[in-house]
Amino acid sequence: MVTTAPTRRPARVAGALTASAALALSLTAALGAAPTAQAAPPANGKDVTATLFEWRFDSVAKACTDTLGPKGYGFVEVSPPQEHIQGSQWWTSYQPVSYKIAGRLGDRTSFKNMIDTCHAAGVKVIADSVVNHMSAGSGTGTGGTVYSKYNYPGYYQDWDFHSCRTAISNYGDRANVQNCELVNLSDLDTGSAYVQQTIAKYLDDLASLGVDGYRIDAAKHIAAADLAGIKAKTANPNAYWVQEVIYGAGEPVQPSEYTGTGDVDEFRSGTWLKSAFQGGRIADLASWGSGLLPTDKARTFVDNWDTERNGSTLTYRDGSAYTLANVFMLAHPYGAPNVYSGYAFTGHDDGPPNGGTVNACYSDGWNCTHAWRQVANMVGFRNAVAGTGITNWWSNGNNAIAFGRGGKGFVAINRESGPVTQTFQTSLPAGSYCDVQHGDPAAGGCTGASYTVGSDGRFTATVGAGDAVALYVGAPGGSGTPVTGGASFAVNATTAFGQNIYVVGNNAALGGWDTNKALLLSSASYPVWKLNVSMAAGTAFEYKYIRKDASGAVTWESGANRAATVPASGSVALNDTWRS
Repeated sequence: MVTTAPTRRPARVAGALTASAALALSLTAALGAAPTAQAAPPANGKDVTATLFEWRFDSVAKACTDTLGPKGYGFVEVSPPQEHIQGSQWWTSYQPVSYKIAGRLGDRTSFKNMIDTCHAAGVKVIADSVVNHMSAGSGTGTGGTVYSKYNYPGYYQDWDFHSCRTAISNYGDRANVQNCELVNLSDLDTGSAYVQQTIAKYLDDLASLGVDGYRIDAAKHIAAADLAGIKAKTANPNAYWVQEVIYGAGEPVQPSEYTGTGDVDEFRSGTWLKSAFQGGRIADLASWGSGLLPTDKARTFVDNWDTERNGSTLTYRDGSAYTLANVFMLAHPYGAPNVYSGYAFTGHDDGPPNGGTVNACYSDGWNCTHAWRQVANMVGFRNAVAGTGITNWWSNGNNAIAFGRGGKGFVAINRESGPVTQTFQTSLPAGSYCDVQHGDPAAGGCTGASYTVGSDGRFTATVGAGDAVALYVGAPGGSGTPVTGGASFAVNATTAFGQNIYVVGNNAALGGWDTNKALLLSSASYPVWKLNVSMAAGTAFEYKYIRKDASGAVTWESGANRAATVPASGSVALNDTWRS
C-alpha cells in the first residue's frame, strides 16, 4: 500500500501557522465594551459544545449519558466519521477516501447508536465534516475502499478536482489558498455542481442518521460561495453549521466572509485568552470579544487539536491557567463556547489512546476536560445566566477579576500568585449559594463550600491563587452561612515535567477521597504548592497529597492520613512536605 503521510495536520500548515502568528499581533486591539449578546445554536437554549476529539462513537455515547447530558452541554462534536486512509496518526481522520461511515472510530451502526443515545441524554450531535479535499496518496481505506489520488470509486475522478496540482504556497493569494492543495491533499473543485451535490448527499446521509449540525473542516480553503451552494443543495439548508476559518492579518480570505453560511470558529478568542492568562493581565479581558466576529456568529474555544500542537493557545499542560481560561470563556457572554477534550501526547502525530476507546476518564492519557468540576459546572452556570449581560465588573488592575451575569450569576477568578480576599458587589438576590467551583449542586444543597449574599448583594470571599469562585441562581448553598474560614495548604514537592500536585481528603470540599475530584494546588511558588480551601469553622478533616502526571496516573504520598481542624475563626495554615 502506498500512502502519503504529512508531518502536520493537513488543514493548518505553512501559511496557516503564519496566520496564527499574525493573529497574536491583533490581541492588543479592541478596547470597547464587552458584548452582552450570545450566540445561540438551536439546542434548547444550551449553547455549549464539547468536542470529544478522536473518541470512538461508543465512548462518546457513554459520555453523553454520564456527563454531557447531566451537566447541561447542548452539543457534542465528534471527529470525522467518514472512511479515511489507514494509519494510527490522528490526522489520518482528515484524509477521507469515501463518504462511507467506516473510520477507526466506529461503523455506521455504532455512529447511529451514539446519536440516539446522545439525543436521549438531551445532547445534539455535530459531525466534523471533511469536504475540502480527499487524500494525498493512494492505498486501501479503513473501510476497504481501494483508491488513488484523484480517483475515489463511486465518488470522484480526476476532473472533479481543481487543476492546480501543487501545494498552497501563498496565503496572500486567494486563488492559491482555495484552488491549490493543502499539503498536497487532492483539492476538490467545490465550484462544480456535481461535487457540490455529492457533498450535499453525504451531509444528508449523516442527517438521516440524526446528525444535528456540521463542523466544516478547512472552510477557509473553500470559497464562501461554494459552501453556500453546497448548503443550498442539502435537504435541510437551515441545519447548524460552524466553519473553520483561521484569521490571518492582511490575508484576502477572512472569517467574516463565512458568517452568511453559519457560525465560524473564532481563533482569535483562544489566542487572546492565552495572551491574558499566560504573561499578560486578565484584567484586560474586560474587552474580550470586542473587534472579533459578531457574538451571534462566533464559536469560542480555549484550544483545539491544532492549536495545542502549534502552541498558539493554552493547553492541558498549562495547569490552572488553562482551567481558569475555560471558566472565563464559559462565564462570559461572548460567542458560543466549545470545550475541547482531547488526550495527552508527546509527539505531534500521536493518535488517540486505545484507538479512540475511552475505558475511563483520566486513564490511558484521556484528559476529559469536559468532565472537570471547574469546567463542567460552569456549563450549568452558563445555562442559568443565558440572555444576561455583564454586570458588576471588578478587577484589581492586574490578574484578579470578577463579574456578574445580570442578577443570575457571579464569578471571581484569581490568576495572582497568592490569595485575594475581596468583598464583591453582585446583583444576585440575597441568599445562600453553592460555589460550583468547589462543590456540586445537589438536592440537599451543595456538596462543597457555600457563600451567603446579603440583602445589599455583597459577599466576601478569599479566592486562592489559580482558583475561582462561581455562584448562580438555581444552585443553592448548603448551610446558608457564609464561608469565613478554611484551610491554607502548602506542600514542598518537587515534580517532573507534566506532573502536578493535588490535595484530596475525607470531606466533600476535598473530594471525598476521590482522586478525580482532588483539588489542584498552584505551582506559582514552586517547589511549594499552595491552595486555599473554604470550609466551615470547626470542621475536622483528614487529607493527603497526590501527584498526577500528564496521563492522569496518580501517585499517593506515603504515610498515614494527615489531619487538621478549621478553627472557630480564620483558617488553619498547613505547611507540609511531600512524603516519598
